[in-house]
Amino acid sequence: MTMKTGSPLGLLILIGALLLLQSSTVADPRSRTVKILCATVLEHNTTAFVPNFVATMQIISDQMRTGGFGVAVVGKGPDINYGLAQCYGDLSLMDCVLCYAEARTVLPQCFPFNGGRIFLDGCFMRAENYSFYDEFAGPLDRAVCGNNSVSNSIFGQSARQAVARAIEIAPNNGGYARIQVTPRGTVNASVYLLAQCWKNLNRTSCISCLQNASASILKCLPRSEARALNTGCFMRYSNLDFLNAEASSSRSRGTIIEIIVSLVSSVAVLVIGVLIGIYIWNNRYVKKKRRGSMDATKMAKTLNNSSLNFKYSTLEKATGSFAEANKLGQGGFGTVYKGVLSDGREIAVKRLFFNNKHRAADFYNEVNIISSVEHKNLVRLLGCSCSGPESLLVYEYLANKSLDRFIFDRDRGKSLNWEKRFDILVGTVEGLAYLHENSKTKIIHRDIKASNILLDSKLRAKIADFGLARSFEEDESHISTAIAGTLGYMAPEYLAHGQLTEKADVYSFGVVLLETVTGIQNNRSKTSDYLESIVLIAWKNFQSGTMERILDPNLMVEVEEDGSIKEEILRVVHIGLLCTQESASLRPTMSKVLQMLTKEEELPAPTNPPFMDERTMELNDTSEDPSCFNLTEASSSAATVTHSSFHPR
Repeated sequence: MTMKTGSPLGLLILIGALLLLQSSTVADPRSRTVKILCATVLEHNTTAFVPNFVATMQIISDQMRTGGFGVAVVGKGPDINYGLAQCYGDLSLMDCVLCYAEARTVLPQCFPFNGGRIFLDGCFMRAENYSFYDEFAGPLDRAVCGNNSVSNSIFGQSARQAVARAIEIAPNNGGYARIQVTPRGTVNASVYLLAQCWKNLNRTSCISCLQNASASILKCLPRSEARALNTGCFMRYSNLDFLNAEASSSRSRGTIIEIIVSLVSSVAVLVIGVLIGIYIWNNRYVKKKRRGSMDATKMAKTLNNSSLNFKYSTLEKATGSFAEANKLGQGGFGTVYKGVLSDGREIAVKRLFFNNKHRAADFYNEVNIISSVEHKNLVRLLGCSCSGPESLLVYEYLANKSLDRFIFDRDRGKSLNWEKRFDILVGTVEGLAYLHENSKTKIIHRDIKASNILLDSKLRAKIADFGLARSFEEDESHISTAIAGTLGYMAPEYLAHGQLTEKADVYSFGVVLLETVTGIQNNRSKTSDYLESIVLIAWKNFQSGTMERILDPNLMVEVEEDGSIKEEILRVVHIGLLCTQESASLRPTMSKVLQMLTKEEELPAPTNPPFMDERTMELNDTSEDPSCFNLTEASSSAATVTHSSFHPR
């Protein structure tokens, strides 16, 4: 029995077959960030740089949807932006788009530096203010080694064989090779390897890049996992099969034709094809569309009911078209402007640089989290705008900006005496205790630092910037999440393992407390050699009884005038060291910190802080090659190292 493919039933057969084939190609976009490397030179002009970057990414996005590779150049002079992105050869176009979308979201963390590159397990992306398209090697090239080792000596031989075959195959195969080596009669000796040169390189450059990559990646042996992150190529081996199915070829297209012909020719397959086609269509498209429509309606209703929705034109007018004169500050993902509404209300408008509409659900969820909490020590979200050309968040306006502007400035710091600083610390603790313990769901801020503690006209503390906040149920011990925050303020257990609890905020607050008392910012010099953290400095001086040596000079003036406050300051330092203990279980809760600050009670002795030799915060070498780094720490640091805050996406 035959059937014309032009009939309704025949069309359903074809639809069913195609959908079955499409579903079989759904793989893993491998969108996990391995490493992000930022330039060291600041961008020249934000007004020109940001639009150029966004335009470059959009042009590349169009190319990625059709070919898995894209380059673009936008702008001129010092604000010009060169971009490149590429997916690895075993990714389908659908997975490629997903991987690129993630890269496009993460790479802006390099702002305000004028360039950067990001390696994901499925794709690569780079942006610079110069033409780098001929580069295949550079000082940032490195290998990232896994944590586990393979005792089987044959595994190393298999890895070397796989690498050698990749160098031979890839240059003659569009820069791409996938290798599997499984020795006969052995257990746990299989090696899976992927190699990929960027398509802009010629054959000679590709070979050179792969040779460099192989030299560094093999130094990771006997580690079971390793990645080479090179200027012109990527290479990865593993004892686990991470490779996706082969991309479609002429042979696979022929197989598709055979399948369709077979379906049309067979009554049994005809019935099955129709049923499966209808089932998949209903589940994959109709239900998804209905669910998406319901979610969008629900989110829109939430905004309308809570009066959170602002028109873009209203906020644009309120800020004088985001005039430079109204600029209050700038962070990694957005600039904050002062605005005045038509009714005279002063507001702060955060203008997000990168409007990732594919993350609309996350944006609404974030707005929902922030708008669900209300406390005198939390900055109040007044609303948002996501219907215009860019996403905007609207907060209450606070005249004195942030705590860091005072404690790290000798002259401004004079206006914050000890009493005011103490009140700011207490207010911050009260706000955090509310988030952790008194709100309907436990909320962890994840980016507590002095620049995120704002001060109102009476210098009262208000915690701001909930772009990284996460909520979870009380019965959960922790949540595992991507590492995000600011290096120097993140708790060691979160930095190393990604396991998030409220004790991460406790650690961050402890750092801020020590900064507030000493006036020393907890960062590392970008121009000179290694510097100790304020936590270690405070620990050593507290232990030796020499805290007066590092107290803020403005506070020392008070101490000399009124010796009674010295004991209060030393007690607060003691509490700060309790908050920054290496063991999370020993750190007090925020409610306990509040009790310690406001009531006279005996304090336990603090144990040592983490990173007693803070050079261990640097990525650990796993071989003699200084470019070879520990995988867990590399992936953690990739998402965290920044001197500016991360903001809502």
